[in-house]
Amino acid sequence: MEDVLLKLGSKIRYERLKRKMSQEKLAELANLNMRTISIVENGQNSVKFITIYKIAEAFGLEINDLVNFKL
Repeated sequence: MEDVLLKLGSKIRYERLKRKMSQEKLAELANLNMRTISIVENGQNSVKFITIYKIAEAFGLEINDLVNFKL
């Protein structure tokens, strides 16, 4: 499970940096706490589906775009 969380966090960080977006800006757009963005990006904790949905929506992506990676 830890591997999945790290890959998801890396993918979210990649998408955020690709857009030259700060964690603060992503948190604002996703209506989440900046601490939540940090925890997700670092793979420190399980992530609720709604959190992934809000992040994907903030990027203008589908959830599948964030979770489509090989283990």
